[in-house]
Amino acid sequence: MKKQLLIWLVILLTAVSLLALGGCGPKSAANSDNLKNGELILAVSMEPDTLLDPTLGWGRYGSPLFQSTLLTRDSDLNIVNDLATSYEVSQDGLVWTVKLRDGVKFSDGQLLTAKDVAYTFITAANSGSVVDLNGMRSVEAVDPLTVKFTLKHPQSTFVVQLIALGIVPQHAHDKNYGEHPIGSGPFKFVQWDKGQQLMVEANPYYYGAKPAFKKVTFLFLSDDAAFAAARAGKVDMAYIPATFARQKVAGMRLVALKSVDNRGIYFPSEKPGKKTKGGYPIGNAVTSDIAIRKAINIAIDRQALVDGILEGQGTLAYSVCDGLPWWNPDNVIKDNDIDGAKQILAAAGWKDSDGDGVLEKGALKAEFTLYYPADDAVRQSLSIASADRLKQIGIKVNIKGGSWDEIKPFMYANPVMMGWGSHDPLEMYNLYYSKSGGVEWYNPGFYNNPVVDKYLDQALAAPSEQAALTYWKKAQWDGKTGFSARGDAPWAWMVNINHLYLVREGLDIGKQKIQVHGHGWPVTDNIAQWKWTAAADKE
Repeated sequence: MKKQLLIWLVILLTAVSLLALGGCGPKSAANSDNLKNGELILAVSMEPDTLLDPTLGWGRYGSPLFQSTLLTRDSDLNIVNDLATSYEVSQDGLVWTVKLRDGVKFSDGQLLTAKDVAYTFITAANSGSVVDLNGMRSVEAVDPLTVKFTLKHPQSTFVVQLIALGIVPQHAHDKNYGEHPIGSGPFKFVQWDKGQQLMVEANPYYYGAKPAFKKVTFLFLSDDAAFAAARAGKVDMAYIPATFARQKVAGMRLVALKSVDNRGIYFPSEKPGKKTKGGYPIGNAVTSDIAIRKAINIAIDRQALVDGILEGQGTLAYSVCDGLPWWNPDNVIKDNDIDGAKQILAAAGWKDSDGDGVLEKGALKAEFTLYYPADDAVRQSLSIASADRLKQIGIKVNIKGGSWDEIKPFMYANPVMMGWGSHDPLEMYNLYYSKSGGVEWYNPGFYNNPVVDKYLDQALAAPSEQAALTYWKKAQWDGKTGFSARGDAPWAWMVNINHLYLVREGLDIGKQKIQVHGHGWPVTDNIAQWKWTAAADKE
């Protein structure tokens, strides 16, 4: 009770402080002046965790905003041109040739040419950042409007880099660029007050349809403060958690967007005995038993997790890519099946010999520790619920929260409540390919299936994303094996979290793609298409 009172006190104080800003702070977009002036104020929960530099990873989970990309995905995830007018891939899959729009300018008025594209990709490749260009051998500007990429080996997912990497200007890409970016995107940078707000304006040189807004302000507010700002009429859109989803806010509507922002448990698949290069133990005697992993997958009541923890704002997760073009619908299994889970365990030799409610196989107890990031309430709740659920099938789960730095030494030998989700099928390769074991945060369970590896290699070597789909799907389940819960079950995927936004009546945010993992601002991916409608003028 005291905790609830404290939360609402914070909300009240935040609302009062926002109202007190009056004329000195950002005006409410409900104000007719703002509507006429084309201003927009958005409350986002996460400040950019990198500089505003695509070569360092900015924009990979949503629109680069200031920069434009060679290609993009439409609302149905089809690949369409952006800066590029066309691209073609050589028959051997090694050479990608991209033709550029003529006359494109950066926000400082200087022309964008193939040299800027080549510079961007070379810089990103050498940055040591999260941008993965390891498969690229070289890139060159053939002429002012033609870029040629040469790969080390065929890679169907290279197209994702053409979609994700915003182009920076070679002439202005200096040490200060990340805090004062220049690009050819729909908006240009104005001001970034760290910890407070980011302000942008429409780019007058933008080659596409002109944004409906002259100015957009992003406020970096906590969940409570964002909700308070929405109630006070100070923002036009606010990202909110599911805990606020049932509360009505005058003049605003709740928009729930489906996502592949998933949560699930990965399991160490190896038996104990090995260590990582850093000296951390690998493997778990309990979770290396496929019967344990399969039983957990079908015992979980995914719908109960969505209803109880996400307030109904989510979908059931069976993979890292539910609903995306490369998803295999055969991933879907029957869950909430306690009896079925018990039968799997009994057939594998697990039994409760001493009557303490925990199964054993010989001297081995069906017990393990499940780690989760302590600052994430959803993952904590999912961990608690999982532990409680698995008691019913004789598996004892001890949960332990910590920072990611605290979790890392233990994550190769213990299950962890993790989350992924992107528009890049390469994510599957990284999570399940045997050689990805222990690389950064990929495949920490050291899952290894040669058949799956073969399919993943075939998907990567395919000449196009479309041609790769068959192999991505077979890697999940080919009727006999795969990395899904029907196969080796190295993960127990649980839920996909709906992304929830309070949106002012009359603000049209267009047709949204299925949302990706929450880092960044995926809702702004199509912000150039947003507009006020007639309904807004009548408020």
